[in-house]
Amino acid sequence: MTVLVDPPSWPAHGTLWSHLVSDTSLDELHRFAGAVGIARRAFDLDHYDVPASRYDELVASGAVPVGGRDLARRLVASGLRVPGRDRRAAKDAALLGRWSAVWASEHPAPLELGRSLLDRWHEPHRTYHDAAHLTFVLDSLDQLLAESPGTAGPPRTLHLALWFHDAVHDGVAGDDEKRSAALAVESLTPLLEPIDVAEVARLVRLTATHDPDAADLAGALVCDADLAILGTSSDRYARYARQVRAKYAHVPDDVFASARAEVLETLLTRPALYRTDQGRRAWEARARANVGAEIAALRR
Repeated sequence: MTVLVDPPSWPAHGTLWSHLVSDTSLDELHRFAGAVGIARRAFDLDHYDVPASRYDELVASGAVPVGGRDLARRLVASGLRVPGRDRRAAKDAALLGRWSAVWASEHPAPLELGRSLLDRWHEPHRTYHDAAHLTFVLDSLDQLLAESPGTAGPPRTLHLALWFHDAVHDGVAGDDEKRSAALAVESLTPLLEPIDVAEVARLVRLTATHDPDAADLAGALVCDADLAILGTSSDRYARYARQVRAKYAHVPDDVFASARAEVLETLLTRPALYRTDQGRRAWEARARANVGAEIAALRR
């Protein structure tokens, strides 16, 4: 177990605060925090804020004392670090605001459903498919819609598909998407017309393959948003790759490298990674460069 704590040096609320992190997994961090009685509300996406009065107790309980710079360096290297902009955007208040906007004035926003979905996105075992990922894919969809010359039906169904697409995430490819789609049907049936419920569920299932039909603009938009991470900056992509590796930390390095490389090589055999014109313009070239670089590293 490698849980780290830096010296209390951040002033707020009349005291100084430390950061408590793990450079191995969030699950480990949550277990440690729970064991020493730190409330989950103190968790801020990649660390716990703890007051100076608890510093000595945390060290005595097994947290390794390190300097602030060393803590930040090791958190970044672990792939668990969430940049400040992403942390702010992924906070529940911001996401619940976006959830409410999906419903607009046509229907009162079901806030309890939004909160229950956020609880799922905050599950401690998630390394990549977390609230930051939800924020990123919603941002990516908004970018695609802003540049889209056509229509893909009600934008609400597209946004809801992304809210539900990894709502069930137990690490079982294909099954997670089916169960997420079933959750969408169960949750949305009392709220929407059957045709809209069926469309949300269809789009959620489609994220298992990211292979929509040529005429399926709605499917193309949702799949492109979900794959937008491939076309980000090299630094952001490297963090994503580390998070994927952390998800499969139980798999030996050689087995993981071979399997991951095969998955990525299959992606590159596609004529295009993105199905929309705007997705190809924005992300295709960088995505192919990022994926190619990761494959080369894995094969080494």
